[in-house]
Amino acid sequence: MISIVLRQLGVFLITFFILSVLAFSLAYLFPGDPISNTSGVLMNHPHYEAVAQARGFDQGLLGQYLAYMQHLFQLNWGVSLQDGASIWHEFKVRFPASLELSVLAMGLALLIGPPLGILAAIHYNKPIDQVISFLSISGYSIPVFWFAQLSILFFAVLLGWLPIAGQVNPLFDVPLATGSVLLDIAISDMPYRGTALLNALQHMLLPVVILATVPLVLLIRLTRNACIEVQRMSFVQGAYARGLSSFSVLQKHIIPNAMQRVTPSVSTAFSLLMTNTLIIEIIFSWPGLGQWFVRSIYERDYPVIQTALLLLTVLILFVNMMTNIYYVWRYPRVRRELNATR
Repeated sequence: MISIVLRQLGVFLITFFILSVLAFSLAYLFPGDPISNTSGVLMNHPHYEAVAQARGFDQGLLGQYLAYMQHLFQLNWGVSLQDGASIWHEFKVRFPASLELSVLAMGLALLIGPPLGILAAIHYNKPIDQVISFLSISGYSIPVFWFAQLSILFFAVLLGWLPIAGQVNPLFDVPLATGSVLLDIAISDMPYRGTALLNALQHMLLPVVILATVPLVLLIRLTRNACIEVQRMSFVQGAYARGLSSFSVLQKHIIPNAMQRVTPSVSTAFSLLMTNTLIIEIIFSWPGLGQWFVRSIYERDYPVIQTALLLLTVLILFVNMMTNIYYVWRYPRVRRELNATR
């Protein structure tokens, strides 16, 4: 197991190196001055020469790359070209908001997706299966931005049940402590904490549900297909022949083997979720990384674009690595097969 973890870590580090080289190259690919593109310090700034020297621009490309990596690990990511704000400060303020939204959406998808896929497989080619399959295909086909606009129009504008944008009503004046609105409300000493928490959940309902749609329908389809495939295998038919009940066969044979096939795709579902986060945060005015990144593209804020691209890809890469490690740890047969191929 240790060798497999080290192998996954090695793949992560090699991929991270390639991503960091690509991110570093963006400073030269973007229009304008590479020093300003990397640090956010303009040419007319009094400390421009000092910044250029600190970032290795008086050396060759290798020295510049090493200086870039040094500043990256020291959390000295430069400043925004638009407002001069520290990129690291913006990241640590906005990341918890995006993490909160993504974790809740992914948790909802994992909670509902596999059970619905199992239910559809049990009732294969019956009305329940057909309804679940139709809804899952429809959910995967509908663009997220269009689904979000329809949901706002119906639930917020026509019915008035849910708020349109933001994390919480500004009248509550929630003190910023962690960046996660739910945690900030929970640890605050506001006398109206319960009401504020309910209001935050109302603000969160639409973006979480819409963001969970794509990974949800993906997990439904994958689980359904995996269960149907496992049901047709000889050991499952043998379990039925030995007189085991349908529930026992489902619990002991079908679900464990089907989940083994679905688990590696969780990282794919998370990647789709992170992509859609960029859209959802813009539509619902959610103050997270997605909104920050998209705004930087519109404003041509190259230091922010460079850093945000690297951070988002590394986050997806990290989740993929952890999913693979869990997959190997959870299923000993996979671990034995990997060790046998060495």
